[in-house]
Amino acid sequence: MNNIKYIFSAAAFMLSVGLTSCTSDLDVNPIDPNLKTKVNTKAESALNKCYATIAMAGNGGANGDSDVDGIDGGTSGYIRQLFNTQELTTDEAICAWGGDEGILNFNFNTYDASHPMLKGFYSRLYAGITYCNQYLADYGDYNEKMSAEARFLRALNYYYLLDEFGNVPFTTAISSSNPARIERADLYKWLVDELKTNVEPKLGEPQPKTSATAGYGSVDKAAAWMLLARLYLNAEVYTGTADWANAKLYAKKVIDSPYKLYTTKKGQWSAYQQLFMGDNGESGASVEAIFPILQDGKTTTSYGTTLYLMAGSNDNSEHIKDATTKGNNTTAGWAGNRMRPDLVQKFFPNNDAPNIGAYAMPAAADDDRALFDGDGRNVDNGNNETDVKVFTNGFAVCKFTNFKTDGSAGHNSSFPDTDFFLMRAAEAYLIYAEADARMNGGTTTTDGAQYINDVRRRAHATTHTAYSLRQICDEWSREFYFEGLRRTTLIRFGYFGGNVNYNWSWKGGVKSGRNFDTHLNLFPIPSSDLTANENLVQNQGYN
Repeated sequence: MNNIKYIFSAAAFMLSVGLTSCTSDLDVNPIDPNLKTKVNTKAESALNKCYATIAMAGNGGANGDSDVDGIDGGTSGYIRQLFNTQELTTDEAICAWGGDEGILNFNFNTYDASHPMLKGFYSRLYAGITYCNQYLADYGDYNEKMSAEARFLRALNYYYLLDEFGNVPFTTAISSSNPARIERADLYKWLVDELKTNVEPKLGEPQPKTSATAGYGSVDKAAAWMLLARLYLNAEVYTGTADWANAKLYAKKVIDSPYKLYTTKKGQWSAYQQLFMGDNGESGASVEAIFPILQDGKTTTSYGTTLYLMAGSNDNSEHIKDATTKGNNTTAGWAGNRMRPDLVQKFFPNNDAPNIGAYAMPAAADDDRALFDGDGRNVDNGNNETDVKVFTNGFAVCKFTNFKTDGSAGHNSSFPDTDFFLMRAAEAYLIYAEADARMNGGTTTTDGAQYINDVRRRAHATTHTAYSLRQICDEWSREFYFEGLRRTTLIRFGYFGGNVNYNWSWKGGVKSGRNFDTHLNLFPIPSSDLTANENLVQNQGYN
Protein backbone atom coordinates (compact mmCIF):
# COMPACT_ATOMS: atom_id res chain seq x y z
CA MET A 1 0.00 0.00 0.00
CA ASN A 2 3.04 2.23 -0.11
CA ASN A 3 2.14 4.04 -3.34
CA ILE A 4 -1.26 5.41 -2.38
CA LYS A 5 -1.35 9.17 -2.22
CA TYR A 6 -2.45 10.69 1.08
CA ILE A 7 -2.43 7.28 2.78
CA PHE A 8 -3.08 7.37 6.52
CA SER A 9 -2.64 11.15 6.51
CA ALA A 10 -5.55 12.99 8.01
CA ALA A 11 -4.23 16.42 7.09
CA ALA A 12 -3.54 15.53 3.48
CA PHE A 13 -6.82 13.68 3.26
CA MET A 14 -8.76 16.75 4.28
CA LEU A 15 -6.85 18.77 1.71
CA SER A 16 -8.04 16.28 -0.89
CA VAL A 17 -11.66 16.17 0.16
CA GLY A 18 -12.33 19.20 2.32
CA LEU A 19 -10.73 22.01 0.36
CA THR A 20 -11.29 20.59 -3.11
CA SER A 21 -14.98 20.00 -3.66
CA CYS A 22 -15.93 17.00 -5.78
CA THR A 23 -18.12 17.61 -8.79
CA SER A 24 -21.86 17.97 -8.41
CA ASP A 25 -22.35 14.73 -10.33
CA LEU A 26 -20.77 12.91 -7.41
CA ASP A 27 -22.82 14.79 -4.82
CA VAL A 28 -24.76 11.59 -4.32
CA ASN A 29 -25.77 11.87 -0.69
CA PRO A 30 -29.18 13.14 0.39
CA ILE A 31 -28.71 16.60 1.88
CA ASP A 32 -30.76 17.59 4.90
CA PRO A 33 -31.76 21.23 4.27
CA ASN A 34 -31.82 21.79 8.01
CA LEU A 35 -28.15 20.89 8.38
CA LYS A 36 -26.35 23.45 6.20
CA THR A 37 -23.38 23.66 8.50
CA LYS A 38 -19.63 23.65 8.01
CA VAL A 39 -19.44 20.16 9.50
CA ASN A 40 -22.21 18.98 7.18
CA THR A 41 -20.43 20.28 4.11
CA LYS A 42 -17.15 18.64 5.11
CA ALA A 43 -18.87 15.34 5.86
CA GLU A 44 -20.59 15.32 2.49
CA SER A 45 -17.34 16.16 0.69
CA ALA A 46 -15.49 13.42 2.54
CA LEU A 47 -18.16 10.84 1.69
CA ASN A 48 -18.19 12.02 -1.92
CA LYS A 49 -14.49 11.22 -2.08
CA CYS A 50 -15.22 7.65 -0.98
CA TYR A 51 -17.51 7.33 -4.01
CA ALA A 52 -15.35 9.38 -6.36
CA THR A 53 -12.32 7.09 -6.30
CA ILE A 54 -14.42 4.49 -8.15
CA ALA A 55 -15.47 6.99 -10.83
CA MET A 56 -12.39 9.15 -11.41
CA ALA A 57 -8.60 8.95 -11.17
CA GLY A 58 -8.46 11.88 -8.75
CA ASN A 59 -10.04 15.15 -7.74
CA GLY A 60 -9.45 16.78 -11.12
CA GLY A 61 -11.20 14.15 -13.20
CA ALA A 62 -9.54 12.63 -16.26
CA ASN A 63 -6.74 15.18 -16.50
CA GLY A 64 -6.23 15.93 -12.84
CA ASP A 65 -4.01 14.63 -10.08
CA SER A 66 -4.42 10.90 -9.45
CA ASP A 67 -5.16 9.25 -6.12
CA VAL A 68 -2.52 6.61 -6.87
CA ASP A 69 1.17 7.18 -7.58
CA GLY A 70 3.43 5.03 -9.72
CA ILE A 71 0.95 4.40 -12.54
CA ASP A 72 -0.78 6.59 -15.10
CA GLY A 73 -3.96 8.02 -13.59
CA GLY A 74 -6.25 6.84 -16.36
CA THR A 75 -4.68 3.39 -16.36
CA SER A 76 -5.24 3.13 -12.60
CA GLY A 77 -8.99 3.63 -13.06
CA TYR A 78 -11.11 1.35 -10.87
CA ILE A 79 -13.37 0.05 -13.65
CA ARG A 80 -10.49 -0.16 -16.13
CA GLN A 81 -8.46 -2.47 -13.92
CA LEU A 82 -11.54 -4.40 -12.86
CA PHE A 83 -12.06 -5.04 -16.57
CA ASN A 84 -8.43 -5.99 -17.14
CA THR A 85 -8.29 -8.42 -14.24
CA GLN A 86 -11.72 -9.95 -14.82
CA GLU A 87 -11.98 -9.95 -18.62
CA LEU A 88 -8.52 -10.05 -20.26
CA THR A 89 -7.59 -13.11 -18.20
CA THR A 90 -10.60 -15.09 -19.46
CA ASP A 91 -12.50 -16.44 -22.46
CA GLU A 92 -14.14 -13.07 -23.18
CA ALA A 93 -11.56 -10.40 -24.03
CA ILE A 94 -8.07 -9.97 -25.44
CA CYS A 95 -6.13 -6.74 -25.98
CA ALA A 96 -3.96 -5.54 -28.88
CA TRP A 97 -1.79 -3.18 -26.81
CA GLY A 98 1.38 -5.24 -26.64
CA GLY A 99 3.37 -2.11 -25.82
CA ASP A 100 1.49 -1.47 -22.57
CA GLU A 101 3.47 -3.21 -19.84
CA GLY A 102 1.33 -5.92 -18.27
CA ILE A 103 -1.35 -6.26 -20.97
CA LEU A 104 0.09 -9.37 -22.62
CA ASN A 105 0.52 -10.93 -19.17
CA PHE A 106 -3.21 -10.51 -18.64
CA ASN A 107 -3.93 -11.89 -22.11
CA PHE A 108 -1.79 -14.99 -21.56
CA ASN A 109 -2.20 -15.55 -17.78
CA THR A 110 1.47 -14.91 -16.99
CA TYR A 111 1.19 -12.21 -14.33
CA ASP A 112 3.49 -12.09 -11.30
CA ALA A 113 4.11 -9.98 -8.20
CA SER A 114 5.77 -7.18 -10.18
CA HIS A 115 2.79 -6.66 -12.52
CA PRO A 116 2.23 -2.86 -12.69
CA MET A 117 -1.51 -2.90 -13.32
CA LEU A 118 -2.23 -5.39 -10.55
CA LYS A 119 -0.27 -3.09 -8.26
CA GLY A 120 -2.31 -0.13 -9.52
CA PHE A 121 -5.67 -1.81 -8.89
CA TYR A 122 -4.55 -3.10 -5.48
CA SER A 123 -3.43 0.41 -4.56
CA ARG A 124 -6.66 2.03 -5.73
CA LEU A 125 -8.71 -0.41 -3.66
CA TYR A 126 -6.68 0.50 -0.60
CA ALA A 127 -6.96 4.19 -1.40
CA GLY A 128 -10.73 3.73 -1.29
CA ILE A 129 -10.50 1.87 2.02
CA THR A 130 -8.32 4.63 3.47
CA TYR A 131 -10.79 7.35 2.45
CA CYS A 132 -13.63 5.37 4.06
CA ASN A 133 -11.62 4.78 7.23
CA GLN A 134 -10.85 8.50 7.41
CA TYR A 135 -14.49 9.40 6.89
CA LEU A 136 -15.59 7.04 9.66
CA ALA A 137 -12.89 8.36 12.00
CA ASP A 138 -13.92 11.98 11.45
CA TYR A 139 -17.67 11.71 10.87
CA GLY A 140 -18.70 8.22 11.96
CA ASP A 141 -21.11 9.57 14.58
CA TYR A 142 -22.47 12.36 12.42
CA ASN A 143 -25.12 10.62 10.27
CA GLU A 144 -26.03 6.94 10.55
CA LYS A 145 -27.02 6.48 6.92
CA MET A 146 -23.95 8.26 5.54
CA SER A 147 -21.72 6.16 7.77
CA ALA A 148 -23.43 3.01 6.50
CA GLU A 149 -22.68 4.13 2.93
CA ALA A 150 -19.00 4.62 3.81
CA ARG A 151 -18.96 1.19 5.43
CA PHE A 152 -20.54 -0.32 2.33
CA LEU A 153 -17.92 1.26 0.06
CA ARG A 154 -15.15 0.02 2.33
CA ALA A 155 -16.71 -3.45 2.24
CA LEU A 156 -16.93 -3.33 -1.56
CA ASN A 157 -13.22 -2.55 -1.81
CA TYR A 158 -12.40 -5.36 0.59
CA TYR A 159 -14.66 -7.67 -1.43
CA TYR A 160 -12.56 -7.14 -4.57
CA LEU A 161 -9.38 -7.68 -2.53
CA LEU A 162 -10.88 -10.87 -1.09
CA ASP A 163 -11.92 -12.07 -4.53
CA GLU A 164 -8.76 -11.24 -6.46
CA PHE A 165 -5.91 -11.21 -3.92
CA GLY A 166 -7.21 -13.37 -1.08
CA ASN A 167 -4.97 -12.91 1.97
CA VAL A 168 -4.41 -9.20 2.30
CA PRO A 169 -3.60 -6.31 4.67
CA PHE A 170 -6.57 -5.40 6.82
CA THR A 171 -7.38 -2.35 8.89
CA THR A 172 -10.49 -0.40 9.80
CA ALA A 173 -8.63 2.54 11.32
CA ILE A 174 -6.14 5.22 10.36
CA SER A 175 -2.75 4.30 11.77
CA SER A 176 0.95 4.69 11.03
CA SER A 177 1.48 1.01 11.82
CA ASN A 178 1.58 -1.62 9.11
CA PRO A 179 -1.78 -3.38 8.78
CA ALA A 180 -2.01 -7.00 9.86
CA ARG A 181 -2.58 -9.75 7.31
CA ILE A 182 -6.04 -11.30 7.25
CA GLU A 183 -6.66 -14.71 5.72
CA ARG A 184 -9.31 -15.06 3.05
CA ALA A 185 -11.85 -17.01 5.10
CA ASP A 186 -11.60 -14.52 7.96
CA LEU A 187 -12.06 -11.57 5.63
CA TYR A 188 -15.13 -13.27 4.19
CA LYS A 189 -16.56 -13.67 7.70
CA TRP A 190 -15.82 -10.04 8.53
CA LEU A 191 -17.52 -8.85 5.35
CA VAL A 192 -20.67 -10.86 5.98
CA ASP A 193 -20.87 -9.68 9.60
CA GLU A 194 -20.14 -6.06 8.66
CA LEU A 195 -22.77 -5.97 5.93
CA LYS A 196 -25.46 -7.64 8.02
CA THR A 197 -24.78 -5.76 11.26
CA ASN A 198 -23.46 -2.30 10.40
CA VAL A 199 -24.43 -1.65 6.80
CA GLU A 200 -27.71 -3.13 5.58
CA PRO A 201 -29.88 -2.16 8.60
CA LYS A 202 -28.79 1.48 8.37
CA LEU A 203 -28.93 2.12 4.63
CA GLY A 204 -31.95 3.69 2.96
CA GLU A 205 -34.82 1.61 1.65
CA PRO A 206 -34.41 0.29 -1.91
CA GLN A 207 -35.51 2.87 -4.44
CA PRO A 208 -34.50 3.13 -8.11
CA LYS A 209 -33.49 6.63 -9.11
CA THR A 210 -32.70 8.68 -12.19
CA SER A 211 -30.11 11.40 -12.58
CA ALA A 212 -32.83 13.91 -11.72
CA THR A 213 -33.49 12.19 -8.39
CA ALA A 214 -31.72 13.22 -5.18
CA GLY A 215 -29.21 10.57 -4.21
CA TYR A 216 -28.74 9.04 -7.65
CA GLY A 217 -25.44 7.16 -7.45
CA SER A 218 -25.63 6.47 -3.72
CA VAL A 219 -26.26 2.97 -2.37
CA ASP A 220 -29.24 1.64 -0.47
CA LYS A 221 -30.17 -1.69 1.11
CA ALA A 222 -30.35 -3.45 -2.26
CA ALA A 223 -26.63 -2.88 -2.79
CA ALA A 224 -25.88 -4.57 0.53
CA TRP A 225 -28.14 -7.48 -0.44
CA MET A 226 -26.39 -7.80 -3.79
CA LEU A 227 -22.94 -7.79 -2.23
CA LEU A 228 -24.06 -10.42 0.28
CA ALA A 229 -25.50 -12.51 -2.54
CA ARG A 230 -22.14 -12.30 -4.37
CA LEU A 231 -20.28 -13.33 -1.23
CA TYR A 232 -22.55 -16.28 -0.52
CA LEU A 233 -22.48 -17.40 -4.16
CA ASN A 234 -18.67 -17.63 -3.98
CA ALA A 235 -18.48 -18.84 -0.37
CA GLU A 236 -17.07 -22.24 -1.36
CA VAL A 237 -14.19 -20.55 -3.20
CA TYR A 238 -13.47 -18.17 -0.34
CA THR A 239 -13.92 -20.51 2.64
CA GLY A 240 -14.18 -24.09 1.39
CA THR A 241 -17.84 -24.30 2.46
CA ALA A 242 -20.71 -23.52 0.07
CA ASP A 243 -23.70 -21.42 1.09
CA TRP A 244 -26.09 -21.60 -1.86
CA ALA A 245 -29.16 -21.13 0.35
CA ASN A 246 -28.10 -17.68 1.51
CA ALA A 247 -27.03 -16.72 -2.01
CA LYS A 248 -30.53 -17.55 -3.14
CA LEU A 249 -32.09 -15.76 -0.17
CA TYR A 250 -30.30 -12.45 -0.73
CA ALA A 251 -30.72 -12.59 -4.50
CA LYS A 252 -34.45 -12.95 -3.92
CA LYS A 253 -34.44 -9.86 -1.72
CA VAL A 254 -33.07 -7.89 -4.67
CA ILE A 255 -35.52 -9.49 -7.12
CA ASP A 256 -38.45 -8.63 -4.87
CA SER A 257 -37.24 -5.04 -4.39
CA PRO A 258 -38.32 -2.09 -6.55
CA TYR A 259 -35.24 -2.68 -8.76
CA LYS A 260 -36.30 -4.60 -11.86
CA LEU A 261 -35.09 -5.70 -15.26
CA TYR A 262 -35.47 -2.82 -17.68
CA THR A 263 -37.56 -4.02 -20.62
CA THR A 264 -38.70 -0.95 -22.58
CA LYS A 265 -37.60 -0.59 -26.21
CA LYS A 266 -37.16 2.98 -27.48
CA GLY A 267 -37.02 3.58 -31.20
CA GLN A 268 -34.27 1.41 -32.65
CA TRP A 269 -32.66 0.88 -29.26
CA SER A 270 -33.37 -2.37 -27.43
CA ALA A 271 -33.87 -2.38 -23.68
CA TYR A 272 -30.53 -4.13 -23.25
CA GLN A 273 -28.66 -1.53 -25.32
CA GLN A 274 -30.08 1.28 -23.22
CA LEU A 275 -28.33 -0.05 -20.11
CA PHE A 276 -25.02 1.02 -21.65
CA MET A 277 -25.91 4.29 -23.42
CA GLY A 278 -25.24 7.95 -22.75
CA ASP A 279 -28.64 8.63 -21.22
CA ASN A 280 -28.90 5.47 -19.10
CA GLY A 281 -29.41 7.68 -16.07
CA GLU A 282 -32.37 9.43 -17.71
CA SER A 283 -34.02 6.97 -20.11
CA GLY A 284 -35.59 4.73 -17.48
CA ALA A 285 -32.84 2.10 -17.72
CA SER A 286 -31.64 3.00 -14.22
CA VAL A 287 -34.56 1.04 -12.74
CA GLU A 288 -32.04 -1.80 -13.06
CA ALA A 289 -29.07 0.16 -11.63
CA ILE A 290 -28.50 -0.87 -8.03
CA PHE A 291 -25.14 0.90 -7.96
CA PRO A 292 -24.38 3.22 -10.90
CA ILE A 293 -20.93 4.76 -11.16
CA LEU A 294 -21.61 8.24 -12.49
CA GLN A 295 -19.94 9.78 -15.53
CA ASP A 296 -20.55 13.12 -17.22
CA GLY A 297 -18.67 14.44 -20.23
CA LYS A 298 -18.15 17.84 -18.62
CA THR A 299 -17.99 17.39 -14.87
CA THR A 300 -17.18 13.75 -14.06
CA THR A 301 -14.61 12.49 -16.53
CA SER A 302 -12.27 9.53 -16.58
CA TYR A 303 -10.05 7.58 -18.96
CA GLY A 304 -10.71 4.51 -16.84
CA THR A 305 -14.48 4.15 -16.65
CA THR A 306 -17.02 3.95 -19.49
CA LEU A 307 -14.77 5.81 -21.94
CA TYR A 308 -12.31 2.96 -21.56
CA LEU A 309 -15.06 0.42 -22.26
CA MET A 310 -16.03 2.33 -25.42
CA ALA A 311 -12.79 3.67 -26.85
CA GLY A 312 -10.72 0.73 -25.70
CA SER A 313 -13.03 -1.65 -27.56
CA ASN A 314 -13.34 -0.02 -30.98
CA ASP A 315 -11.55 2.20 -33.48
CA ASN A 316 -14.60 4.37 -34.20
CA SER A 317 -15.41 2.54 -37.42
CA GLU A 318 -17.73 -0.14 -36.06
CA HIS A 319 -21.41 -0.08 -37.02
CA ILE A 320 -23.57 0.39 -33.94
CA LYS A 321 -27.11 1.54 -34.62
CA ASP A 322 -27.57 1.21 -38.36
CA ALA A 323 -25.54 1.18 -41.53
CA THR A 324 -24.71 4.89 -41.26
CA THR A 325 -24.17 5.37 -37.50
CA LYS A 326 -20.65 4.42 -36.48
CA GLY A 327 -18.33 4.56 -33.53
CA ASN A 328 -19.32 5.19 -29.94
CA ASN A 329 -20.45 8.85 -30.19
CA THR A 330 -17.20 10.16 -28.76
CA THR A 331 -14.12 11.14 -30.72
CA ALA A 332 -12.10 8.35 -29.09
CA GLY A 333 -11.22 5.02 -30.66
CA TRP A 334 -8.21 3.31 -29.08
CA ALA A 335 -8.40 -0.04 -30.92
CA GLY A 336 -7.43 -2.37 -28.08
CA ASN A 337 -9.87 -4.81 -26.51
CA ARG A 338 -11.96 -7.19 -28.55
CA MET A 339 -13.65 -10.58 -28.26
CA ARG A 340 -12.01 -13.94 -28.07
CA PRO A 341 -13.73 -16.39 -30.45
CA ASP A 342 -15.02 -18.28 -27.40
CA LEU A 343 -17.29 -15.35 -26.52
CA VAL A 344 -18.60 -15.16 -30.08
CA GLN A 345 -19.41 -18.87 -29.84
CA LYS A 346 -21.68 -18.19 -26.86
CA PHE A 347 -23.98 -16.48 -29.37
CA PHE A 348 -23.10 -18.55 -32.45
CA PRO A 349 -22.43 -22.08 -31.15
CA ASN A 350 -22.18 -23.47 -34.69
CA ASN A 351 -19.25 -21.16 -35.45
CA ASP A 352 -21.26 -19.41 -38.14
CA ALA A 353 -21.03 -15.81 -36.91
CA PRO A 354 -21.46 -13.49 -39.92
CA ASN A 355 -19.09 -10.67 -40.85
CA ILE A 356 -21.68 -7.96 -40.38
CA GLY A 357 -21.96 -4.74 -38.39
CA ALA A 358 -23.18 -4.53 -34.82
CA TYR A 359 -26.45 -2.97 -35.96
CA ALA A 360 -27.36 -6.31 -37.64
CA MET A 361 -25.71 -8.80 -35.27
CA PRO A 362 -28.51 -9.13 -32.68
CA ALA A 363 -30.99 -10.26 -35.34
CA ALA A 364 -28.48 -12.76 -36.72
CA ALA A 365 -27.86 -14.15 -33.22
CA ASP A 366 -31.53 -14.05 -32.19
CA ASP A 367 -30.32 -12.28 -29.06
CA ASP A 368 -30.39 -8.53 -28.38
CA ARG A 369 -27.20 -8.86 -26.35
CA ALA A 370 -25.04 -9.69 -29.39
CA LEU A 371 -23.70 -6.13 -29.56
CA PHE A 372 -20.53 -6.77 -31.51
CA ASP A 373 -19.12 -6.04 -34.93
CA GLY A 374 -17.69 -8.50 -37.43
CA ASP A 375 -17.60 -6.26 -40.49
CA GLY A 376 -14.14 -6.54 -42.03
CA ARG A 377 -12.88 -8.50 -39.04
CA ASN A 378 -11.66 -12.02 -38.28
CA VAL A 379 -13.43 -13.94 -35.55
CA ASP A 380 -10.07 -15.51 -34.63
CA ASN A 381 -7.39 -13.58 -32.72
CA GLY A 382 -4.59 -14.93 -34.89
CA ASN A 383 -1.89 -17.58 -34.82
CA ASN A 384 0.92 -15.82 -32.97
CA GLU A 385 1.64 -12.96 -30.61
CA THR A 386 2.06 -10.54 -33.49
CA ASP A 387 -1.43 -11.41 -34.74
CA VAL A 388 -2.87 -10.83 -31.27
CA LYS A 389 -1.67 -7.23 -31.47
CA VAL A 390 -3.76 -6.61 -34.63
CA PHE A 391 -7.08 -5.05 -33.62
CA THR A 392 -9.07 -6.54 -36.52
CA ASN A 393 -8.20 -10.05 -35.34
CA GLY A 394 -11.27 -10.49 -33.23
CA PHE A 395 -14.82 -9.15 -33.33
CA ALA A 396 -15.23 -5.73 -31.71
CA VAL A 397 -17.60 -5.20 -28.80
CA CYS A 398 -19.98 -2.27 -29.29
CA LYS A 399 -21.89 -2.72 -26.04
CA PHE A 400 -21.01 0.61 -24.38
CA THR A 401 -21.77 3.80 -26.30
CA ASN A 402 -22.46 7.48 -25.74
CA PHE A 403 -25.47 7.51 -28.05
CA LYS A 404 -28.73 8.75 -26.52
CA THR A 405 -32.20 7.41 -27.11
CA ASP A 406 -33.56 10.84 -28.05
CA GLY A 407 -30.77 11.47 -30.56
CA SER A 408 -29.28 14.36 -28.60
CA ALA A 409 -25.55 15.02 -28.45
CA GLY A 410 -23.34 14.15 -25.54
CA HIS A 411 -22.17 16.86 -23.14
CA ASN A 412 -18.62 16.60 -24.47
CA SER A 413 -17.36 14.95 -27.63
CA SER A 414 -14.31 13.56 -25.83
CA PHE A 415 -15.90 12.00 -22.75
CA PRO A 416 -19.16 10.04 -22.37
CA ASP A 417 -22.17 10.68 -20.17
CA THR A 418 -22.70 6.93 -19.84
CA ASP A 419 -22.87 5.71 -16.25
CA PHE A 420 -21.43 2.29 -15.42
CA PHE A 421 -23.90 0.03 -13.63
CA LEU A 422 -21.49 -1.76 -11.29
CA MET A 423 -24.43 -3.67 -9.83
CA ARG A 424 -27.63 -4.24 -11.75
CA ALA A 425 -30.72 -6.29 -11.02
CA ALA A 426 -30.08 -8.94 -13.70
CA GLU A 427 -27.19 -10.22 -11.59
CA ALA A 428 -29.59 -11.20 -8.81
CA TYR A 429 -31.68 -13.19 -11.31
CA LEU A 430 -28.68 -15.27 -12.37
CA ILE A 431 -27.39 -15.67 -8.81
CA TYR A 432 -30.77 -17.06 -7.79
CA ALA A 433 -30.89 -19.45 -10.75
CA GLU A 434 -27.34 -20.72 -10.24
CA ALA A 435 -27.82 -21.28 -6.50
CA ASP A 436 -31.10 -23.01 -7.27
CA ALA A 437 -29.39 -25.37 -9.73
CA ARG A 438 -26.57 -26.17 -7.32
CA MET A 439 -29.13 -27.07 -4.64
CA ASN A 440 -30.99 -29.28 -7.14
CA GLY A 441 -28.26 -31.58 -8.41
CA GLY A 442 -26.95 -29.25 -11.11
CA THR A 443 -30.18 -28.35 -12.92
CA THR A 444 -32.59 -25.52 -12.19
CA THR A 445 -36.03 -26.11 -10.82
CA THR A 446 -38.95 -24.41 -12.54
CA ASP A 447 -38.42 -21.55 -10.09
CA GLY A 448 -34.78 -21.04 -11.04
CA ALA A 449 -35.41 -21.43 -14.76
CA GLN A 450 -38.03 -18.68 -14.57
CA TYR A 451 -35.42 -16.08 -13.65
CA ILE A 452 -33.04 -17.05 -16.44
CA ASN A 453 -35.98 -16.95 -18.81
CA ASP A 454 -36.86 -13.45 -17.61
CA VAL A 455 -33.35 -12.32 -18.55
CA ARG A 456 -33.49 -14.11 -21.90
CA ARG A 457 -36.96 -12.82 -22.76
CA ARG A 458 -35.70 -9.28 -22.26
CA ALA A 459 -33.09 -10.11 -24.93
CA HIS A 460 -35.69 -11.80 -27.19
CA ALA A 461 -33.70 -15.04 -26.92
CA THR A 462 -35.30 -18.47 -26.82
CA THR A 463 -36.23 -19.88 -23.41
CA HIS A 464 -36.02 -23.36 -21.89
CA THR A 465 -37.74 -25.30 -19.16
CA ALA A 466 -34.51 -26.01 -17.25
CA TYR A 467 -30.82 -25.06 -17.35
CA SER A 468 -27.69 -27.03 -16.49
CA LEU A 469 -24.76 -25.46 -14.68
CA ARG A 470 -22.78 -25.31 -17.93
CA GLN A 471 -25.67 -23.46 -19.58
CA ILE A 472 -25.83 -21.07 -16.63
CA CYS A 473 -22.10 -20.37 -16.89
CA ASP A 474 -22.61 -19.48 -20.56
CA GLU A 475 -25.59 -17.31 -19.66
CA TRP A 476 -23.44 -15.32 -17.24
CA SER A 477 -21.18 -14.57 -20.20
CA ARG A 478 -23.95 -13.57 -22.60
CA GLU A 479 -25.57 -11.22 -20.12
CA PHE A 480 -22.49 -9.70 -18.45
CA TYR A 481 -19.60 -9.85 -20.91
CA PHE A 482 -17.16 -6.96 -20.52
CA GLU A 483 -18.79 -5.95 -17.21
CA GLY A 484 -16.13 -7.28 -14.85
CA LEU A 485 -17.56 -10.58 -13.57
CA ARG A 486 -16.06 -13.30 -15.76
CA ARG A 487 -12.90 -14.42 -13.95
CA THR A 488 -14.79 -14.82 -10.69
CA THR A 489 -17.46 -16.81 -12.53
CA LEU A 490 -14.98 -19.17 -14.19
CA ILE A 491 -13.19 -19.82 -10.90
CA ARG A 492 -16.49 -20.60 -9.17
CA PHE A 493 -17.41 -23.10 -11.88
CA GLY A 494 -13.97 -24.71 -11.72
CA TYR A 495 -13.08 -23.59 -15.26
CA PHE A 496 -10.06 -21.38 -14.58
CA GLY A 497 -6.87 -22.70 -12.95
CA GLY A 498 -6.04 -26.37 -12.55
CA ASN A 499 -6.56 -29.47 -14.63
CA VAL A 500 -9.93 -28.39 -15.97
CA ASN A 501 -11.94 -29.45 -18.97
CA TYR A 502 -12.32 -25.94 -20.32
CA ASN A 503 -9.78 -24.11 -22.41
CA TRP A 504 -10.16 -21.02 -24.54
CA SER A 505 -8.20 -19.35 -27.30
CA TRP A 506 -4.81 -18.14 -26.04
CA LYS A 507 -5.48 -19.36 -22.51
CA GLY A 508 -2.07 -19.66 -20.89
CA GLY A 509 -0.39 -18.11 -23.94
CA VAL A 510 -1.18 -20.99 -26.31
CA LYS A 511 -3.50 -20.46 -29.27
CA SER A 512 -5.48 -23.64 -28.61
CA GLY A 513 -5.44 -22.97 -24.86
CA ARG A 514 -3.79 -24.90 -22.08
CA ASN A 515 -4.36 -25.63 -18.42
CA PHE A 516 -2.36 -23.67 -15.87
CA ASP A 517 -1.78 -24.06 -12.15
CA THR A 518 -4.48 -23.30 -9.59
CA HIS A 519 -2.28 -20.71 -7.89
CA LEU A 520 -3.34 -18.31 -10.67
CA ASN A 521 -6.84 -18.34 -9.16
CA LEU A 522 -5.41 -15.66 -6.87
CA PHE A 523 -3.39 -12.69 -8.01
CA PRO A 524 -0.08 -12.10 -6.20
CA ILE A 525 0.36 -9.54 -3.47
CA PRO A 526 2.45 -6.78 -5.13
CA SER A 527 6.12 -7.23 -4.27
CA SER A 528 6.42 -3.57 -3.24
CA ASP A 529 3.84 -4.11 -0.48
CA LEU A 530 5.57 -7.27 0.72
CA THR A 531 8.76 -5.24 1.05
CA ALA A 532 7.01 -2.43 2.92
CA ASN A 533 4.96 -4.60 5.29
CA GLU A 534 6.62 -7.45 7.18
CA ASN A 535 3.19 -8.75 8.25
CA LEU A 536 2.40 -10.00 4.74
CA VAL A 537 3.01 -13.38 3.12
CA GLN A 538 2.99 -13.92 -0.63
CA ASN A 539 0.18 -16.04 -2.03
CA GLN A 540 1.20 -19.61 -2.74
CA GLY A 541 2.85 -20.23 -6.10
CA TYR A 542 4.41 -16.78 -6.57
CA ASN A 543 8.03 -15.93 -5.88
